[in-house]
Amino acid sequence: MKNARNQQQPMIGQAWTGKHVILLHCNERNQFKQLYSSYHAPIEPPRQNCAETLSQLFSIGYKVKQVTNLTKGQLQYLLVL
Repeated sequence: MKNARNQQQPMIGQAWTGKHVILLHCNERNQFKQLYSSYHAPIEPPRQNCAETLSQLFSIGYKVKQVTNLTKGQLQYLLVL
């Protein structure tokens, strides 16, 4: 079945074709605090060292889109694949 724009609608079970997003929270001492991800986002288990966690995400193919200072000493990295 086609929608109004003559494009097929995704079917249940179809492979994900969109972007994956991860929010990574770290402190200024390079310590991992929290990781939030979109559903189905490919990730590795986070490490206590934030630089190592970032390195793992870069090796999967994620790119940093933005870094935000949340509170004194806490950073949020927005990564997209």
